[in-house]
Order: sequence, then structure tokens, then C-alpha cells
Amino acid sequence: MRIAVDVMGGDHGCGVVVSGVKLALMSPGHERIEKLFLVGAEAEVRATLQQQGCADPRVEVVNATQVLTMQDNPLTAIRRKKDSSVVRAVALVRDGKADAVVSLGNTGGLVAAATFGLGRLEHVKRPAIVTVMPTVKAHFVMLDAGANPECEPLHLFQFALIGSTYAREMLGIAKPRVGILSNGSEKFKGTDLTQQAAEMCRQSELNFIGYVEGTDMFADKVDVVVTDGFTGNIVLKTAEGLGRAILHILKSEMTATPVRKFGALLAKEGFRKLKKTMDPEAHGGARIVGLNGTVVKVHGSGSERMVANTLLQMAETASQHLNDRIAATIARAQASKSVPA
Repeated sequence: MRIAVDVMGGDHGCGVVVSGVKLALMSPGHERIEKLFLVGAEAEVRATLQQQGCADPRVEVVNATQVLTMQDNPLTAIRRKKDSSVVRAVALVRDGKADAVVSLGNTGGLVAAATFGLGRLEHVKRPAIVTVMPTVKAHFVMLDAGANPECEPLHLFQFALIGSTYAREMLGIAKPRVGILSNGSEKFKGTDLTQQAAEMCRQSELNFIGYVEGTDMFADKVDVVVTDGFTGNIVLKTAEGLGRAILHILKSEMTATPVRKFGALLAKEGFRKLKKTMDPEAHGGARIVGLNGTVVKVHGSGSERMVANTLLQMAETASQHLNDRIAATIARAQASKSVPA
């Protein structure tokens, strides 16, 4: 797989990204990576590559003279900063030189650049960010996790279709259970937005289980959680923060006394598995779905390990035709008379 990497947009500069690239190219499965285009300030990127001793011939530096910062307005910035690293990285996919793009930068900027640069899949109204989260037994997917703060019922319905396809193709769930996030499981709960979206889901081919509450998500009661990007982003960041807090509390309490330390030693393997399950970096970045191309957003403060995991997992799933499956699902829904265009 050929991947274009925006190395300039993250919180810690290009050093962490280059370290992640080097780690990926040294890890098992690296042979699936055919080419890595590192897009950014050429002199800085080359100096970092030399400093870190990364001389893999699969790495090619592509110069970009501008950077979209976290403070930039996405729509304004991609028009004003046409030579920014994220715009140049997306252009490599558009021009067929790369198969996918990954960025640690401004989420809105990446969504805007990819939407304008690659376009949406046919009949898809809005792209959405899909994130994979743990349950007590396995995982579920949630979307939208931040691309669309304001949504219409049709957008949520399409997110449900896309999320179901993602869970089936990427997680291997034969008949994903789809639910819309709400403040209660009763049909009369929610808002006009969720009620209208839920009715569309009931009339579709989805395995729709109705509304789900926040307490249902991690209890293995649902495989696809649908919500707007404003709520979804809050849920995602709250879950990540809570996970870190729980691990910190456990570590502090289990090492508070010699007896507890001994107990922790006996339970070491269990704690290791717990940490791995709750680790937000294990699945790499979050895919932005609904676009004519593969686009992945990595957290701006992501570590070199998160960057490496993202690149390796992108290469591993290259043969899965997710976009084709999504397009076919949306087309079937579009052809159904029970669902508005």
C-alpha cells in the first residue's frame, strides 16, 4: 500500500511522525507497505529522517510550504493554504500516486481537504469519522466521532448504514446490531432528529435495535452506535479520559502497600490485558468514511506507536474493498422507496 502522511499537523511536530514511520517500517507486517510519502517542510523532514537514522528506500519526501494549524478555520484555511501539507497529501491520493492519506492535524481541515479533494461516494451526504471502542467482550464502532457537529435525520441514517457495513467488513460481525445514541431506550425518548432517523432505520435492511444509552455501549449490547459529530466527539474524549483515569487509579491503589504490590504482581497478566483492551492507540487512527479514498485521522497528540499502528493496519486492510461495500449499501437504500433521497 502507498500511503501519504501529513507529517506537519500534529501537536509535537514531525519528529513523532517520523519516529512512527521508522517504527512501522521495522515492525512485523512492514512488507505490506510499498511506499510512504512524507509530506511537509522538506528540509525539516529530511533533517529529522537523518537524525533518527531512517533511510528506508520506501520513504519519499514531498515538500509543502504551509501547515494547517489547530487554530485555523478549516474551510478558510484549505482555500488560503493551498500548499499546506494536508492538502498536498490528499492531492497524492487524488492523482493516483498514493492509496491512502493519514494526518495528525486539524480534524476539520482534513475532512474539508479530503471532501473537496476526493469527493464523496455516490449518494453519500456527509463523510463521518468511525472510531473502534472496546466492550466487555469485543468492540463496537461509533460514528460520527467529530466530522459533523450538526446533522439531519438522513445523515444519521446513512451513518447507520455505513457503520453497519464497517462493522461487517472490518470487524467480521455478520449481522451488526445498530442503535442510535439517546437519553433512554424508549421510542418516545430522544429528539426530533433521533426519532426521524430511527424511523428510517426501522424501515431499512439494518439490524436496528432502537435507541441505546451510554451505559449500553460498553456492555456488548450494540455493535454500531450512531450519533452526531458533536455528541460523538464528547463521548469519545470522555471515554478516553475515563480509561486513563481508571488505569491511573488502579496503579496507584495497587501499589499503595506491600501487600497490594504482591497482589498486583499475582494479577500482572490480567492488568496487562486490561491495559491493552483500554488502550486507544491499539487500533491506530480513526477512518473518515464516505469518501472516494482512504482517509485516516490520528489524534493530534498521538505517539509514535499510534502512528506506526495506523500505518500497519492501513496496509493490512488494503485488500478490503470497504468503499465499494459502502457505496453498494447506500445505493440499495437510495433505491428503496421507504427512504427519502
